[in-house]
Amino acid sequence: MENSITIEKQIQKKLTAVLDLVHFEIKDFTGRHLAHKQHEGGFHLEAVIVSTDFENKSLVERHRMVYSAVGELMNHEIHALSMKTFTPDEWKN
Repeated sequence: MENSITIEKQIQKKLTAVLDLVHFEIKDFTGRHLAHKQHEGGFHLEAVIVSTDFENKSLVERHRMVYSAVGELMNHEIHALSMKTFTPDEWKN
């Protein structure tokens, strides 16, 4: 399996290609899930994503935008992706 720095760069590159990314951070919690029976490999990640493209979008629309951008990484490399999506104004507050 790839390391978390590599997967972070891949995700950021994919997001930057389709979103005006203002802020991006990711935390890797894969280690917490290695002993679970249901763990089938892949990263368990939590992301904070700030973009002007989220303005006037519902939470569901924002998450769909992110999943669409991340694409095939969700099929193998990423087992779980939790995210918080903000507009720049929401992020400031």
